[in-house]
Amino acid sequence: MLLSVEKLVYGGDGLARLPADEQGRGKAVFLPFVLPGEKVEATLLEQKPGFARARADTVVEASRHRVQPQCRYFGECGGCHYQHASYPHQLEIKAAILKENLRRIAKLDLATELIVHPSPPWNYRNRTRVKVQSKPEFALGYYKLNSHQLLPVRECPISSPIINQAIAGLWQLEPATADGIQEVEFFANAEDTELLLEVECASGISAQAARQIAERIKEILPGIVGVTVRMANQRQHGHPEPSNAVTVGATELTYRTRHLPYRVSAGAFFQVNRFLVDELIDLVVEGAEGELALDLYAGVGLFSTALSRSFAQVIAVESSQTSYGDLLYNAPSQVKAVRSTTEQFLKAAAGPMRPQLVVADPPRGGLGEDVVRTLAGLRADRINYVSCDPATLSRDLPGLLQAGYHIRHAHLVDLFPQTYHVESVFHLVR
Repeated sequence: MLLSVEKLVYGGDGLARLPADEQGRGKAVFLPFVLPGEKVEATLLEQKPGFARARADTVVEASRHRVQPQCRYFGECGGCHYQHASYPHQLEIKAAILKENLRRIAKLDLATELIVHPSPPWNYRNRTRVKVQSKPEFALGYYKLNSHQLLPVRECPISSPIINQAIAGLWQLEPATADGIQEVEFFANAEDTELLLEVECASGISAQAARQIAERIKEILPGIVGVTVRMANQRQHGHPEPSNAVTVGATELTYRTRHLPYRVSAGAFFQVNRFLVDELIDLVVEGAEGELALDLYAGVGLFSTALSRSFAQVIAVESSQTSYGDLLYNAPSQVKAVRSTTEQFLKAAAGPMRPQLVVADPPRGGLGEDVVRTLAGLRADRINYVSCDPATLSRDLPGLLQAGYHIRHAHLVDLFPQTYHVESVFHLVR
């Protein structure tokens, strides 16, 4: 069937319409690897009551923004979604998706300019996680699109050069040594000269076998400062027990930004775009000063450490034990690190606080209704909301706007070129 693509939606798919039914309505149909305005011959794959899914077989009328994908795995691999679009067009698509989510969910037409911050579109990732199988034959790679089936890969053009060297080098691992490995995560420093590896193994592997894995990986890969091998959590009486871990070499590396160095341990969260870390810090902290700032979902202290230069006190809240350990290490004396969920911290401590600035960088699930309500009650002068999901951002914003905030600046920071992911920074003021 011939389909006309109307637009792209969050998640990477294009939206088209099936022929109209008896009521004159055309059911929405979603299909990947197309661009707005294209006409494609497609095969219908799935019909649901409210929508359908299809596969584009032939592009009959191509967009002028269509380009040749740079990665040989594109279309099979589930990691990238936009390599068939020129990079300037990718930015246009993401800006349109962000604005459409604000209109549809928040009922908000953005009155201020959306400022777009591009990234070098290739080799930008300082972190990637590959899946590993040892049987029936050794392979490593990523999941295929919309599946849990392994696609073997030997390179990843969006990952940094040293990570690509490590992916290629890991293919030297013997199947017997790799037996039990499920995943390997690579994390590179800012200079792209050192790597920290975290290896996830199945339960039941011995400490001796884990050490052999770590030693062998460190032997065959250049630039490795440390390998941590973790065994899957065991359960006793239904309660998860802490995972066992064996480390060869360092358990952390130093990530140097333009202004400050950060200790980042294996398993701790850190921003993945090595080209935009400094720009993101500047967007969040520049121009803010006062007596008290809150940094919620603080991670290793990327923002709170920088905020300490312009605030008398910064309270940094982080729930992850690993990230909290790095936060304590990185935080100067003006930063008070608190290990807690944001929800628990705000319930316990929000009453008497009057911060001049709140920085909130939540995970993909966003803030949620309870946190939004408590934040609004703080009556902070400014809230800088760092979002990695336009839908949850759009869900959270109305509660803050109804509490008297308005959007002063809106930024789209393209931390994830070639993918559908949309990172944004919204500056809210009272």
